[in-house]
Formats: sequence, C-alpha cells, structure tokens
Amino acid sequence: MSEALVGGCFCGRIRYRLKAKPMFVNCCHCSDCQRQVGSAFVVNGVIERDNIEITEGEPIVVMLPTDSGRPHDVFRCAECQTALWSDYGRRGWLSFLRIASLDRPSDFPPDAHIFTRSKVGWLSIEGGAPVFEVYYDMKTLWPPASLARREAAESKAKAT
Repeated sequence: MSEALVGGCFCGRIRYRLKAKPMFVNCCHCSDCQRQVGSAFVVNGVIERDNIEITEGEPIVVMLPTDSGRPHDVFRCAECQTALWSDYGRRGWLSFLRIASLDRPSDFPPDAHIFTRSKVGWLSIEGGAPVFEVYYDMKTLWPPASLARREAAESKAKAT
C-alpha cells in the first residue's frame, strides 16, 4: 500500500489506511468548517466509509450542529482530538476524510474550492481548481469513475 494512503491523528493513537484514493477532494471555505478546524478552510477527500480501514486505535464520534440542521458526526482521536473524517448527514456509507490527517497530504490537492462566498478575504486561491461561491453539480464536475463509485456505495447502503 502506498504511504500516501495512510494517516492518523497527531498523537499517533489512531492510524488508518485507505483502500482507495478519495473520489473527489473539496477545499471548503464555509464558516462552519472554519470554526470547526480553527483555520481558513478544510480539505476533505470524499470517500466510501468502507474504504477507510482503522489499523490502530478507535476514534470517538463528536456530534456537531450545522447551519443546515443536518447531523454532522466528526470522528476524532479521544486523546489529541484530531479530526480524521466526518459523516455529514449521518449517511453511514460516505465519509469526508480530513486530507491533512494523511501522512502525505500534498499528494491530494483540491479538485474544487467550495463555499467561497465565506472565504477569508486575505486568502488568494491559486492552483487551477474550479472555484464555487456555494457548491457545484457533481455530475458535471466529478470524473465518471468517481460518480460510479459513489453510486455503487449508495446503492449498497440502501440494499442493507
């Protein structure tokens, strides 16, 4: 397994490996993300929950409120509180992996910048990824293979 596909928390108690690369990587500039991570944005890799394998430790789930009212569960290390991934909407089959928790986060640049309407004013967005005031149409932006993976994961979840 490539070392680009392993990661963990700050203190080392929790380690994980990805069985596949994220389907898509969003750099989110919404005010919720800014407050949750204490930074100007968060970089999330959208991945099937089944493709995250915990190899050491066990995260705790912290439930956070959102502006949308939908549940937001953040999987964190109980010791150092590093956020490892989230489940927006409590779907159970789809995770938003915190790219910075990977051992090699630089291997996963954003595919898109979202919710830039609330981006901090001093930040310049460079790198060529498309920028959206709010969100985008997944069917036009995501690669076909990623859309197929997402559809398969959702169908599998609905069947169980």
